[in-house]
Parts: sequence; C-alpha cells; structure tokens
Amino acid sequence: MIALLFISFFVLMFLTIPIAVCLGIAAIITIVYGINVPLVITAQTMFNGINSFPLMAIPFFILAGNLMGEGGISRQLVKFINLFFARIRGGLAMVAIGASMSFAAISGSCPATTAAIGAVMVPEMERNGYSKLFTAATVASAGTLGQIIPPSIPMVTYCVLAGTSVSKLFLTGVGPGILMGIFMMGVAYYYAVKHKIARVKTEITLKIIAKTLTTSIWALIMPAIILGGIYSGIFTPTEAGAVAAVYGLVVGVLVYRDLKIKDIPKVICNSAVGAAVIMLIMAAVSTFGFVLTREHIPQIIAEGLLSVTRNKYVLILLFNIIVFIAGCFLQSSAAIALLTPILLPVLTSVGISPYMMGIIFIVNMGIGMITPPVGSCLYVACNIADVKFEALVKACVPYLVVLVIALLMISYVEPIPMALANLLGG
Repeated sequence: MIALLFISFFVLMFLTIPIAVCLGIAAIITIVYGINVPLVITAQTMFNGINSFPLMAIPFFILAGNLMGEGGISRQLVKFINLFFARIRGGLAMVAIGASMSFAAISGSCPATTAAIGAVMVPEMERNGYSKLFTAATVASAGTLGQIIPPSIPMVTYCVLAGTSVSKLFLTGVGPGILMGIFMMGVAYYYAVKHKIARVKTEITLKIIAKTLTTSIWALIMPAIILGGIYSGIFTPTEAGAVAAVYGLVVGVLVYRDLKIKDIPKVICNSAVGAAVIMLIMAAVSTFGFVLTREHIPQIIAEGLLSVTRNKYVLILLFNIIVFIAGCFLQSSAAIALLTPILLPVLTSVGISPYMMGIIFIVNMGIGMITPPVGSCLYVACNIADVKFEALVKACVPYLVVLVIALLMISYVEPIPMALANLLGG
C-alpha cells in the first residue's frame, strides 16, 4: 500500500499535474485497488478536511493582503521605513527589506509581499545605482518573510493539521523574522560597500518626519490591530483576518484612495482563486491522510527514522534537509499538508515541541520561495524587474546563504523562536 500510494503520487506530480489532484488521485487509486472501504469515504474525508473554522482565516488574510497591496499601504510603509535607513550605505536595499518585514505583518503571504514592495522599490533602487539583478534578488529574498512574521497563511494550515494553537505559533515567527531581516540587511550593506553605492541624499527634517508619520499611521497601526486583537482576546485569528480585510478595504478606498471601486471585483476574484487552491489541497490531503493513517504509514516511517537515531539534534537536521528539499519542489501549503502528518510523530516522540517543528517548517518553506524550480518569489521578482530567472537565482545566492545560517540558528537556539511564544502564548 505504501508503494502504491507514493508511486502514484510522484508519477502524477512529475507529469506536472496540480498537486491537489496528485494527492487526491493517488489516495483514490490506493483506496480502489488496495483498501476494502467504500469509495464514498473520499467525499467524506475531503469535506471534513476543510470543515474547519480556523481555515476560514486563509481566504480572509489572502483578501486582506491583496486589498492592501492594491490600496497603497505598501507605499506608505516604504516611506516610513525610509526615515530610518535612507542615509545609510545600502539604505534603499535595507528599506526594501524593512518594508517587507512590515508588510509581512499584514499580508501573511510571500508572493504578495514581494509584489507589493517590489513594485515600489525596484524602480527606486535602479535609479540610485543598484543593479537590476541585485534589486530583484533583494525584493524576492525579503519576500520570504511574508509567511514567517505573523500573521501567516501557512502557519494556519500547519496548526489545523497539527492541532496546535494558531496564535501561539504566530508568536514563534517574530524572532526568526527579525533575525532573518537583520542578516539580509547585512548582505545589502556589504553589496553597497563593495560596489560603492552612494548614500541617498535625502533631507529628513521634523516637518518631513511628522508628515510621513501622519500619512503612514493608517498602515502602521494595521499589525497592532491584527495581533493586538488576537492576543488581547478581542477576536480569534480567523476573525482577525476578517477585520484585516475590512480595514484594508476602508483604508485603500477612503484614506489613501489608491484602491478604486472598479478594481475591487478583480481583487476579490484573485483572492478567491488563491484561497480555493489552498482549500482544494487541504481537502485532497485529508483523503491522502486517511490512507496514511489506515495503513499506519506515519508510524512505520517514524520507527524507521528512530531506528537510525533518537538524537533530537540529528533528527532536526534530517527534518531540515527533508523539508528544504520539499520546499524546492512544492508550494508551502502542499508541503505542509503532505509532510506534517508523517513527520510530526517523529519529532514529538523525542521531545521536540510541535511549535518548534512548525516554525522550522515555515522558515524552510519561506526559503523555498527563492529556490528553483518552484520559487514563487523568484517568478514575481522576475516579472517586476524584467530579469531572467536563471540569472536571478544566481543573484539570490548571498541571501540564500545567510538565510540558511539563520535557519540553523532558529533550529538549534530555541529561545529565538520560542521566547516570545512561551511568554505570551501560554
């Protein structure tokens, strides 16, 4: 049964069939030819897989991110972050990274963060002497923070599958997100010094600061509303997504006025498509998971790995390798849905917290956004900056190196992700 399930899945995947269809058909083939249960179980498990209140947060956060990207919030965040980094060597690249960190605290999506910040920063960086490739590499790499700094769409997916608290896992992303942002700013500074990029000559006076704060305040208080509301108990993460969507609509249309009424149907349609893809994956993986559980496949894999080693530090390394490779070929939601039921029992059996596993998983998937062949942020940045995919992959290598170093620190220095979660998350 194990061979039939996984061979069917990988054959379908290499035929470039959508991942949700691969999961569903592989499970159905195994049910029909290897398990003596009625085929109606497929419909039942698919429905049960998406009949979850926490999963409603996903379409809300996708809609919120798209509304904010279209509504001018990203541009206001860039203006605000520019106050801090404008006069530093490599400052514009740091602004792109800092603005991505801020937008990540709103959108929950890596491609959305790359698109929103890239549209503003790519032309500006090019005008100030940065190469096209480095500019594209910067916005693509900074976009990886979109699903690490809370709120995060993949975190919601993981929590539903792992049966953990969404709000607590959100907190584990703060420390790693800041660490990764600092490391990427180091790369930006090194590049600016090496290539003698001039400091931006910009005047910063109290009047300019006050004006920037006045116009940016609507964008800046957004993360406070979302996260403050969750951790004060005013609303759940799912309700926070709805609040974020309404807030993004109001600010985009009435305050910044960059979001036009005629554009709203397109934003809603794009958001619906993005949410539907994730929901279809979750539905299909429920049937896939039914087969896994019925045939005791997670236990078999766990016993196999634990027979090799029970050292949790070695298992963390093996886990990183497995999910890093998966991130190169699978989208975040698909990889999380496929691997969580299999690997969670292995790591928890040696005392690793499901929250530690979750943040390591999410960081790996974020890095996967800039690794070929399925690096979503790479494709978005290529489109914005008009550069070739292969050249951009090479330009991202310095960022990739520091992000992997950050990943190892996050994996082995537990307070980096867990300190805030343990303090505030209960």
